[in-house]
Amino acid sequence: MKSASMNTDVLVIGGGPAGLSAAIAARLKGFRVAVVETAHPPIDKSCGEGLMPEGVAGLRQLGIELRAEDGFAFRGLRFADERTSVEAKIEHGTGFGVRRTTLHRLLVERAAQVGVEFEWGARASVFRHGEIVAAGKRIAYRWLVGADGWNSAVQRWAGLVPRRAPHSRYGFRKHFAISPWSDSVEVHWRGSFQIYITPTTASEVCVSAISDDPALRVDGALACVPALAEKIVSAPPCSAERGGVTALRTLRRVTRENVALVGDASGTVDAVAGQGLALAVQQAICLADALERGELSSYDAAHREMMQTPVRMTRLLLWMGRNPRIRRRILRLLADRPRLFEKMLAIHTGAPAHTRAGAGELLGIAREMLRP
Repeated sequence: MKSASMNTDVLVIGGGPAGLSAAIAARLKGFRVAVVETAHPPIDKSCGEGLMPEGVAGLRQLGIELRAEDGFAFRGLRFADERTSVEAKIEHGTGFGVRRTTLHRLLVERAAQVGVEFEWGARASVFRHGEIVAAGKRIAYRWLVGADGWNSAVQRWAGLVPRRAPHSRYGFRKHFAISPWSDSVEVHWRGSFQIYITPTTASEVCVSAISDDPALRVDGALACVPALAEKIVSAPPCSAERGGVTALRTLRRVTRENVALVGDASGTVDAVAGQGLALAVQQAICLADALERGELSSYDAAHREMMQTPVRMTRLLLWMGRNPRIRRRILRLLADRPRLFEKMLAIHTGAPAHTRAGAGELLGIAREMLRP
């Protein structure tokens, strides 16, 4: 992209995991693809760094096979509070803990391999129908993909605004040099916040704290869980702490004419659900299918269906976080009936038998958990 102008079939604004996944998926369909991104790789971001099985499978479909040296395969989920602990294994597939910078490097390498063009360190400053201006270059396109995150310029330009202003929460993340003590992602519930433990290598874990309090940091959250703090207290931190905003936010639609949104630009589920990365990869693949058909209405419908179960799961988990008494009751029930937790996890991770009926089944489980 050295000339003062260029033409491309698909122009992606945003070079994070969502944008790179969309670029790779479209390139594999035979489109010419270019990515414009304000930052330079590798791009880091505060996130729990756990990739659910459907995300791992989606990356494989894009030609990226996660290996042992890239991260840590996890096979379950554990919920715990002051009194109760319950664990379930993933029935179908394997999740993967992987540093955000490692995942970004793998996506950049794959995108370059398949022939995606890049404009790093460039901001799209002018939007017109059929072209943008970035870094002084005029770039004409057939399809425009907004993968530029929470404060998406493409979203605003296309008039694809969220349904309502979301209630935001705050997440902070830090890595510690300690061997994982479990092959499960752990969620520790305390008060109105959660601590996530995600193994990211054989000698490192990612600790994330998510709460309504912008002042709560990882060390402060750990101090509220003595048993967990005792495991980590002697482990040296191996990354600087990073923070960000998280929220449940949905859009009425994610396409308009020749513009489509993916990733956080297309709506978000709160980080408590752990589904952000997997959804971004799945959305990218669905969008490429729609581009191949030459229309975006099917992507709008697929996106809406894809978000149903994660949104309902997020609402359930946020509700548990806001109501400690009910949460304790639910965790006790799940400990007494572990098969119920296994079924809930199967829905959450998109196991084939649960994929279509997931949202309805989840409502049934929620009613069962609340039954006197």
